Amino acid sequence: MAASSRVSNPFYYGDLALDEAFTDRKSELKSLEADLRNGQNVALIAPRRYGKSSLVRRATQDLARKGVLVAEVDLMKTPTKEKLASALARSIHRDLAKGKVAKAKEQAKDHLQLFAGLRIAPTITVNPEDASFSFSFSASHAEEDIDATLERLLELPAQLAAEQKKRVVLYFDEFQEITDIDPKLPTLMRAVFQEQPEVAHVYAGSKRDMMKRLFTDRNEPFFRSAKVMEIGAIPVDLFKTFVKERFDATDRGVADQVLDDLLAVTGGHPYATQELAYALWEEVPEGFTAVETDFRAALAAVLRAENAHFTLLWETISRAQRLVLQALAVAPGHVQSASYRATFDLPGASTVQRAIQALGGDELVARQPDGTWAIIEPFLGKWVLGYTT
Repeated sequence: MAASSRVSNPFYYGDLALDEAFTDRKSELKSLEADLRNGQNVALIAPRRYGKSSLVRRATQDLARKGVLVAEVDLMKTPTKEKLASALARSIHRDLAKGKVAKAKEQAKDHLQLFAGLRIAPTITVNPEDASFSFSFSASHAEEDIDATLERLLELPAQLAAEQKKRVVLYFDEFQEITDIDPKLPTLMRAVFQEQPEVAHVYAGSKRDMMKRLFTDRNEPFFRSAKVMEIGAIPVDLFKTFVKERFDATDRGVADQVLDDLLAVTGGHPYATQELAYALWEEVPEGFTAVETDFRAALAAVLRAENAHFTLLWETISRAQRLVLQALAVAPGHVQSASYRATFDLPGASTVQRAIQALGGDELVARQPDGTWAIIEPFLGKWVLGYTT
């Protein structure tokens, strides 16, 4: 039975979880906020959908209230240097140069003054709906010109911080993409950023092996340039309290066994827990308590919702990767061992090694502290088991 529409669902997934929807992470939030307030660079590493963006946004949300200027660039959306320059210009103009351009909102030419020192002048576009400005750079220029333009844009946050006597936070999401944009960019960025004590840089990334290499390999430009912060799943006990409180606040209950079953599936994965709790809440009418049948219906609903995503994934991976996922869906293990391969009729050790490395690179599986491999996408294992039966 569907829940009453008079009260909004208290769980959030897909968008950023902020304010009351933000779950725990108290120690990480306190640490990150202090680091950024003090100008410490931070490399924030976690698998996809573990709440990196929500954590950064929550920290910078609090800092912004205290006068800190915050700009953000999502490198997943900037596949070329020209698009990166455009995104940087837009964020700098919108979020960092507030005082500098506040008196010139009606004149696009005055906004160009902010970028007067750029080798390439941007093309300005004004959105007629909200009068916001965007900036674009043509790909027809010589590479050295776009490199010089990027260098100047990367220098601007420190200049604006000094002019306005304010701390600046520059946040790069999915930072591991920087090497795909141009392998030389990390060297350029490091050279600029090491001269910016008034700017705290946040480098968030989901590809853990690549991010660790960027910041811990002595051969990389960003070696020891930032504090490395890894975040994992939220402890089950904390999430259990959170879910129960959110149900209680909307005059719905949830049985302890159902809570245990829910968290056994998600393992404290932030996105997955919110998604499954959302679906569960929808199954419970106001004044009732979620029971096992409600949980099974909610899990089925989530798997249906994820079916298109998982089907596309399944169609793009190799046969060996499918076999490994099917095995791991039944039991985590040492996938290259003779006994594990025999149990699940897997191919030879070298083939399994290539398969597990590819799955790990896509952040679908991860090596556990005891050396075993496990699926880290909570609903993927359930979906695979249903897919193969």
